[in-house]
Amino acid sequence: MKILLTAINSKFIHSNLAVRYLRNFTKDIDYDSKIREFSINDREEKILEEIINEKPDVVTFSVYIWNVEMVSRISNLIKRVDENIEILYGGPEVSFDSAKFLEENIGDYVIEGEGEKTYRDFISFKLGLINLNDVRGLHYKAKGKVYSNAKRPLMSMDELVFPYEDDENLNNKIVYYEASRGCPFNCKYCLSSTSHGVRFLDVNRVLKELQYFIDKKVRLVKFVDRTFNCNHKFSMAIWEFLINANTETSFHFEISADILNEEEIKLLSKAPKGRFQFEVGVQTTNDDVLRNINRFVNFSHIKEKVEELMSIKNIKQHLDLIAGLPEENYESFIRSFNDVYKIKPEEIQLGFLKLLKGSSMREEADKYGMKFSPYPPYEILETNSITYNQLIKLKKVEEMVDKYYNSRKFNLIISYFENKFKTPFDFYYSLGKFFKKKGYFNKNIGNIEYYKVFLDFNKEILNEDNSFLIEIIKFNYLIFNKKRGLPEFLRNGIKKEEEKKIKEKLKEKYSFKEYYLEKFTIDIEKYILNKEILKKESYYLFDNTENYISINASDIE
Repeated sequence: MKILLTAINSKFIHSNLAVRYLRNFTKDIDYDSKIREFSINDREEKILEEIINEKPDVVTFSVYIWNVEMVSRISNLIKRVDENIEILYGGPEVSFDSAKFLEENIGDYVIEGEGEKTYRDFISFKLGLINLNDVRGLHYKAKGKVYSNAKRPLMSMDELVFPYEDDENLNNKIVYYEASRGCPFNCKYCLSSTSHGVRFLDVNRVLKELQYFIDKKVRLVKFVDRTFNCNHKFSMAIWEFLINANTETSFHFEISADILNEEEIKLLSKAPKGRFQFEVGVQTTNDDVLRNINRFVNFSHIKEKVEELMSIKNIKQHLDLIAGLPEENYESFIRSFNDVYKIKPEEIQLGFLKLLKGSSMREEADKYGMKFSPYPPYEILETNSITYNQLIKLKKVEEMVDKYYNSRKFNLIISYFENKFKTPFDFYYSLGKFFKKKGYFNKNIGNIEYYKVFLDFNKEILNEDNSFLIEIIKFNYLIFNKKRGLPEFLRNGIKKEEEKKIKEKLKEKYSFKEYYLEKFTIDIEKYILNKEILKKESYYLFDNTENYISINASDIE
């Protein structure tokens, strides 16, 4: 018997944790299993062909809101090609109303909830060792009718088998890991609120398993723990181990900032820069709205801890906001955005409320006049506090923030505009409206155009001269892009004769095979330090990294 453990990930660089758990939890059983990973960007015909070529008896799918519709279509195609291939579903998108999902979709089995033990018993059933109705946590279809077995209690984390193999190639992959399951909080929009309590792996086992990623030189490990720092002793032990590790691997954690204590922040201040990334779910800075979603915390407490982490300057922070929360109107969300923006974290994520199947937020939808898409990912369309058109405006802002702010490649340009608008939101909204007017949302524009758009925006919307802005754009462009072949609209700097003379004077000090020389008409360093624009000729060298060197006037006179 051959079972194909199939994952359709949201991106090529992602790795699927669930199918690896299933494989390794049953590796002692004598059956043929294989993992195949695809992405939602792959053609369905290609996925189908590769699945059929494996000649499986059973195809399992790990199902999420981002892939459920694609999984459903591919399952239909599999059955059309070979009706004898059985299909087993599992994952968060099929764990609520599992029987209904099986009734409405092509397929034979659904695992409800945690899959490891149910999958193991399913294998035993397929091998003739136990009866089908003894597989707890399984729903199955027989002669067109769906049957549901007894529910399965949650397992001990200590029973889990480490999901990765010694010879596994994880190069250029984002690798997922969990040290705990469950969440101590009860946020209404989250599926973690449907189960209570938190289960932890033994901390010594966690440290041993993290060493595996360090030895593999994995680029990024993302902990999937819902609130990693809910147990201070546990999180401290792991952070201390990783701080002292000799590694270039980065580790990403979802944390609740407000519960960080002084001891933890003191420890985190010792972390090498880039070692840790923290994702902080702010969601809203409106304390009344926070209480509506069962988050009994004040934004002022979150802000205090986030700013403490900002002050130690070694941890990248990603702050989340959610639009469409109960009783948060458009003006309140704008205040939330401006509040978070003033903190200046490395990333700001503007998300939109998703009313997940099984969440208490979906059950209360009518109470707040919530209309949402019946199709995955079940995103909010409007509430009694915010309209559809207002949410569409926020989506334009979200795209601008993600492209320009979160990429960190336009910081000097953004700082030029921030003071020209009343609030940060006003800037991004105005930029989003400009994008829409130009039709940029409906076509692919190149990297160079993302810089050039600011010149058009400045001239058409602000009616201002571009002579200073173009210098800032050119400098910002040269930091993050190829130094040779400067775009035509930025070629307003050094003349060839002047360039030749300067290079002759500097040739003993710098190799111009490695450096690109450019001239500017403003004092760039003064602008970087205090946003002051001072007319002054300045010269800089740019290498193939993000570094640059200021040339002293005395060196070229």
